[in-house]
Amino acid sequence: MPHTPDPETPQPAQDDERWLNSDEVAKLWPVRKHWLPSVARRADVRLRSFGGASRGTWGADPTTHHFHPEDVRRAAPAIAEGSIDIPSDWRTDTPDGRRAEFWGVLSTRIALTLFLTALAGSVLLGLGSVIFLLTVE
Repeated sequence: MPHTPDPETPQPAQDDERWLNSDEVAKLWPVRKHWLPSVARRADVRLRSFGGASRGTWGADPTTHHFHPEDVRRAAPAIAEGSIDIPSDWRTDTPDGRRAEFWGVLSTRIALTLFLTALAGSVLLGLGSVIFLLTVE
């Protein structure tokens, strides 16, 4: 008699373990967070993506990625050793990757500072105009 389960027997859950988000995977892999989904595809890691729906003129919803925990643990040594082909500027353990991360953060901070400066200047100009118009008879 074959050892096949009874068809009416409930199947055990395949994914008992919670899938990992990008922050958790970034701690395990020496890869910049932006490139985690691409590296996961190269390492044959199962990946779930949520969001990204079009908003028409307003762009798209943010996309979040979740990674299968067993696959992430399996791929971690191969990624750390460099046996999976990953461009050096995607990695956090290479000078190219650290340089790209530095300039990306720096350019974002400069853009944010310029925006806030322009906003503060326009508010002050508006307040100055209101005060001027109220004081002039």
